[in-house]
Amino acid sequence: MDETLLHESLQLRDPVRLLQQVLRQWDRGDLWVFGYGSLIWRPEFEAEEQRPAQVHGYHRALRMRSRVNRGTPERPGLVYALLPGGCCRGVVYRLAQERVEEELPRLWVREMPTGVYDPRWLRCRTPGGPVRALAFTLSRRSPSYTGHLSEDELLEVLRHARGRYGSTLEYLLHTATALRCHGMPDRESEKLLALARRHRLLDER
Repeated sequence: MDETLLHESLQLRDPVRLLQQVLRQWDRGDLWVFGYGSLIWRPEFEAEEQRPAQVHGYHRALRMRSRVNRGTPERPGLVYALLPGGCCRGVVYRLAQERVEEELPRLWVREMPTGVYDPRWLRCRTPGGPVRALAFTLSRRSPSYTGHLSEDELLEVLRHARGRYGSTLEYLLHTATALRCHGMPDRESEKLLALARRHRLLDER
């Protein structure tokens, strides 16, 4: 796979340093960003173009603790992470060359305030041909990685976890809906929504 690890050591958690590494490895042309979760339904940057895309070697999983956006330190929520193995369908966004140095730091504030992700350049297949896109991946060695969660643990999070951007349940619903609208329904998302409905956490919809 055509990918470049943007930092080799889990010791390098400084978000500013990681952004500088990305900018050094940027080829100074238009920059593509791969979205697999909330970036699909709330990108918060101006893109010149977007395309459906598929990445091989990584998959989407609701295995990342969220202590601010979708939960609190006392009651962490969950968000999707891009983990090694399998494949993932999502959306790639093209940032115009002249806007990269303005838009990328704003994206960094949202995605990388604590340096939790491992930014990587991944080869993405799109209807218009392959592109090299920046993606925010998660190491299984990260303290934010949950590992396997039982059904009871998931239900506890879906019932109670809420952060500055809303609840984990709302995040899950928005992500599943966006993926469906893009013609790429996600099996895990649909399974979790079915679980929530069985336990009357969601209206039938």
